[in-house]
Amino acid sequence: MLKVSIITVCLNNADTLESAMQSVFAQDYPNIEYIVIDGGSTDGTLALLEKYKDKISVLISEKDEGMYYALNKGINKSTGDVVGILHADDFYSSNTIISKIANAFESQNSDCVYGDLQYVDRANPDKIIRNWKSSPYTDGLFLKGWMPPHPTFFIKKKWYDTYGNFNTTLTIAADYELMLRMLHKHKLKASYIPEVLVKMRTGGASNRTLARRIKANMEDRKSWKINNLKPGLLTLFIKPLGKIGQYLQ
Repeated sequence: MLKVSIITVCLNNADTLESAMQSVFAQDYPNIEYIVIDGGSTDGTLALLEKYKDKISVLISEKDEGMYYALNKGINKSTGDVVGILHADDFYSSNTIISKIANAFESQNSDCVYGDLQYVDRANPDKIIRNWKSSPYTDGLFLKGWMPPHPTFFIKKKWYDTYGNFNTTLTIAADYELMLRMLHKHKLKASYIPEVLVKMRTGGASNRTLARRIKANMEDRKSWKINNLKPGLLTLFIKPLGKIGQYLQ
């Protein structure tokens, strides 16, 4: 049975963290390593972590240099065959998600597995704001502005060990760069589960303001350059436009 490591990083997320953690604890899959990396919260997050510490495999609370540094810290601490990330604002859509992920890895001999994502209202998670319905991966999709929803992306730990963790020179688009590197550059085998795996509360770091959206686009361009890859003529123009249809589904 595969061991699945799930990493949650947090910083002053007392309002949503408990929901994220409970969605991990509710999973019916028996072989989960849960890692929580806190950046030195001051709002009550630490009290929540203390409440659930017996259910957390690895718990670190200390100041760090940002989300991707914290994620790398969690990846380095992980001992699972497979690693997934659940942000403090997110939660799994049902208690069978990790079982489905593990089954996809084993039955399809996959290197990576991903699925669909729903954005939900922060105060009312039953209210759906946006549907990110993905698709099976085929080589070349990144050239068409495609990417899988990173919160649903699980990958075998050995590929982090082989090809590296998150690139911390990027502050917004390191998740895009990582998936571009793993799937497009190194041609890892990916499997798609056609259902909502994760629900994400609105207000993500890369989409809060126009300035941050512009910066994210600049980092998308840098992601291709640092991997010695060349995007298509319209790749980075189409990528943000693809999100418009997600509001209409």
